Amino acid sequence: MFKKYISKLETIIAFAQSLLTPKQFIFLSAVLVGISSAFAVIVLKTFAHWVFSFATYVSGILKLGFINSILPIIGILLTVFVVKRVLGGTIQKGTSQILYAVAKKASIIPKKQMYAQIVTSSLTVGLGGSAGLESPIVITGAAFGSNYAQKYKLSYKDRTLLIGCGVAAGVAAAFNAPIAGVLFAIEVLLVDVSIAAFTPIMIAAATGALVSVIALDEGILLSFKQQESFDYHNIAYYILLGLFTGFISVYYSRNFQRVEHFFAKFKLSPYKKALFGSSILAILIFIFPTLFGEGYESIKTLSDNDPGKLLENTLFSGFRDNSWALLIFVGFTMMLKVFATGITLASGGNGGNFAPSLFLGSYVGFFFSKFLNLTGLTKLPVSNFTLVGMAGILSGLFHAPLTAIFLIAEITGGYNLMIPLMIVASISFAISKRFEKHSMDVKNLAQKGHAFTSNKDTNVLSTLETNSIIQTDFLTIAPDENLEKLVDLISHSNQVIFAVVDDKNQLLGIVHFNTIREIIFNSYRVKYTLVKEIMMKPIEIVTPDDSMETVMDKFEKSKVAFLPVLKNDEYYGFISKSIALEAYRTKLKSMTID
Repeated sequence: MFKKYISKLETIIAFAQSLLTPKQFIFLSAVLVGISSAFAVIVLKTFAHWVFSFATYVSGILKLGFINSILPIIGILLTVFVVKRVLGGTIQKGTSQILYAVAKKASIIPKKQMYAQIVTSSLTVGLGGSAGLESPIVITGAAFGSNYAQKYKLSYKDRTLLIGCGVAAGVAAAFNAPIAGVLFAIEVLLVDVSIAAFTPIMIAAATGALVSVIALDEGILLSFKQQESFDYHNIAYYILLGLFTGFISVYYSRNFQRVEHFFAKFKLSPYKKALFGSSILAILIFIFPTLFGEGYESIKTLSDNDPGKLLENTLFSGFRDNSWALLIFVGFTMMLKVFATGITLASGGNGGNFAPSLFLGSYVGFFFSKFLNLTGLTKLPVSNFTLVGMAGILSGLFHAPLTAIFLIAEITGGYNLMIPLMIVASISFAISKRFEKHSMDVKNLAQKGHAFTSNKDTNVLSTLETNSIIQTDFLTIAPDENLEKLVDLISHSNQVIFAVVDDKNQLLGIVHFNTIREIIFNSYRVKYTLVKEIMMKPIEIVTPDDSMETVMDKFEKSKVAFLPVLKNDEYYGFISKSIALEAYRTKLKSMTID
């Protein structure tokens, strides 16, 4: 029955496509992709919230976080089971996979990503894994956009644009923050976007947010209605908070990667690795129950007037009214969050770092302001610093200051904190960028040579394959030949450069037409001059494995028009700078969404 309705809907959409102009169809598609992404958010968020409420209720009866510790073990083991038995043994994690699909896979995202992320992340995070749902939401939205575009045979540009629409709608629906959704899609994921492409992305984000508001319980969303007014006298402290969140972002990014590498070295079966990791996580959650799940409820508690509620139903409930005890609890939780999240994902669970970054940011902001208040140095508005801290960590981890600024502005229901948000987000970004060249979601791509950064040239070059522009049909010449042979080759070809090779195809040197221009009109010198006498050593040499960014750097340093290529230490061909630039221009044009 369900397939029947889907088939009818697809027929209607195909009919609409035949009636509408391409631009009008993209607008319609943006709405449909936005609705699909929003419903994915509703399913994920509702399930995760229901499980959290259940666990909180049961743990309240038991007086300790026993049930909270058991559920994550079950969730991660179930996730591993689903991945192995249902999803073919593998699943893509992290928003970097979208970047890779756009750049290397022609914006083709596998169909299974439309449901794989929902199922696995709901099991992991819904049952208490210390991760976030936003990354799976983003991948699911991107998968909806990509597969929708494939279904209706849209171009690469339109596929990429609809991926952006799915991403924007997912973030917008998850936070009821359409502006942040648009900025996240453009700032973090899409390589290049023209102003004209903003319209469908904004339509999708608005649609996602609207569906979320209508169908999702407001209590499930991360939102704050109470906040204190901004006092410009606290500017110096916001600057310090920006520095603090920047360094904490670097701490989180590096330790998360260390945890990933630690588990990657384990030669255990997936189930044993999941059991080992989730058992450690269970201990952490037993001692620090706020590490359970996304942690959004504890963020709201921190920003309220009674943050001592965090210690209720924990081992430290007897210190509920002790401000220093609460501060120490928050400090330990803050520093352990990276290990809880790293273990959750590295041991086999699925989720992302978006929610953990907000969780960590709120704890950092609270710790920073509360500590200064308790020391008597000043009297800071703790709730404001708790909220602004989220922007600092989000900006530092994802290198996305605009997304961070507007996300917190939207979920707080106003722009009263815009100035401190801008200060903290920009400083944190600057500090993080100084020590970490790539955002944490892009790190793995960078290590594999697929780096995506804010530098458009680097992004475009990373999508080009060096091997595709190597010319292997160039004529070669032996070193003991005289120039008569070389002149003959020049007269019967369009080449201006020749590789000098021995009988084992080893590159000995190169000869450029410009270097022998004067000699070839002297018949005596042509007859009695050997090639080895006038050949030159190449200034730079490349291999087919070199990245295009490396190749262009070598062109820039050598100031030559051709570079020789060696494969397995033997002469292979030449790369022409003009052909490389033409490939760059063609790729840039194809990647610009308009």
